[in-house]
Amino acid sequence: NCQTRPSKAILNQHIPLEKQRKITQLITRTLGYDTASSDAGGRVDETEHPFTTGYYNDVRITTHYYSNNFVSSIFSVLHESGHALYEQNLNPEWQYQPVGSTCSYGIHESQSRFYENIIGRSKEFWTDFLPKIKQAAPSLNNLQLDSFLQAVNKVERSKIRVEADEVTYSLHIIIRFELERDLFADKITVDELPEAWNQKYADYLGVKIENDSEGVMQDTHWASGLYGYSPSYALGNIYSGQITAAITKDLPDWRIQLSEGKLDNVNSWLNKNIHNQGDLYDPEILIKRATETNLDAQPYLQYLTKKYSNLYGF
Repeated sequence: NCQTRPSKAILNQHIPLEKQRKITQLITRTLGYDTASSDAGGRVDETEHPFTTGYYNDVRITTHYYSNNFVSSIFSVLHESGHALYEQNLNPEWQYQPVGSTCSYGIHESQSRFYENIIGRSKEFWTDFLPKIKQAAPSLNNLQLDSFLQAVNKVERSKIRVEADEVTYSLHIIIRFELERDLFADKITVDELPEAWNQKYADYLGVKIENDSEGVMQDTHWASGLYGYSPSYALGNIYSGQITAAITKDLPDWRIQLSEGKLDNVNSWLNKNIHNQGDLYDPEILIKRATETNLDAQPYLQYLTKKYSNLYGF
């Protein structure tokens, strides 16, 4: 018997943008992405679609703020901070050399998805962080931890990939992969992309796309020439599951530390096993060295099953 479906209505409170910017500063400080000190190598700006850019001691992220959806910026900042921490913690002895770059897009997305979801949608993180955002935005004082967690982890159909929950997210990736495959096989043309996109969203997610901004134009990847990028998100999810299992093996009490706002040991593990390794190894070798396992979706699937069976009571 499943529990009552959670409501996201509590997330639609009006939070002024200046208070959301304060919450962003709290997030980056908690994660260890320095944007505030006198020699900070980080910076947060605003744009329509969040992204990360930079290298070593100058790594910048962007986010978007919506006054009636304050968690949108929270999760985009968590995601982009994961990318930024990877870039900031590359081996400084290898700077400006090919080996001194990141390993792959898939490994990069494992870092962003780890901080966004494994960390950022966990009960332990919000046990520590919810009181902090209530201080920054007192109108959130009535938020209860359990109802908030259910809201930010609600499984539902959605039109926008970056707003999707962990369970349905991969459907967004499958749609993009299939469209790219058909595009390069000359089964569809660029002009036919919007209609093909809308049809797949109706078929796979049961949603009606009203315009191209919430449809085929929602991502920047294709316009930037980044074809074939979408599977990197799926790989990132899989890697993040393996990384979480390895961290749990090496740091059995890391979730307890997280509930106290302490991420130093997790960050150090990632710095040593992922970030500092740069591009020394191919991704399949890097993940094998870091986790002692080959590419394997089972840890991620087990993570989802355990988490959502607890949330939904099945």
